[in-house]
Amino acid sequence: DILTNNKHKKILKAAGAIGKEMNTPVYLVGGYIRDYFLKRERTDIDIMVENNVFEFSKELASRLKVNTVINFEKFYTSRIPYTDCDIEIANARTESYNSNSRKPSKVQLTTIENDLKRRDFTMNSIGLSLQPDNFGNLIDPYNGLNDINSGIINTPKDPDVTFIDDPLRMLRAIRFAAQLNFNIPENIKK
Repeated sequence: DILTNNKHKKILKAAGAIGKEMNTPVYLVGGYIRDYFLKRERTDIDIMVENNVFEFSKELASRLKVNTVINFEKFYTSRIPYTDCDIEIANARTESYNSNSRKPSKVQLTTIENDLKRRDFTMNSIGLSLQPDNFGNLIDPYNGLNDINSGIINTPKDPDVTFIDDPLRMLRAIRFAAQLNFNIPENIKK
């Protein structure tokens, strides 16, 4: 059960309730899900909403009794400085990059499926619904869970595109391979 951490359970349940009230889909995404399946400690919570990220973040902070929300308007993301863990909230988005920067030059709102495609690795391209009516449903269009179970680092789209978008991802692949004892397939290495 993903809700084994009682401190995190409060956050995730509140996020799902707010999503239902705002009529916006809400998902847990990224490393939290990966680390859950790897039975690793989870300290960061990444939440994705399909719209109204700033309104959602403000309401979640209020329910958690946090007075500060740090918004990054250009990137449609927010951070809630919570005492028990780091909470990042992002609007589902796609990004375009200039060749001279790893920061997105253009950000557009989208669906969870398109957002998961832009992520670095398949093991980080998994979403878990936080909505009360389908809580816990996995969205795994790139077989990230299979790659976690197989100990493989893959990209959700062509590796050349993934690494051109953000060259730092090459170092992240090596770091994950070393930390998790995962293999990097030849098509990713070249």
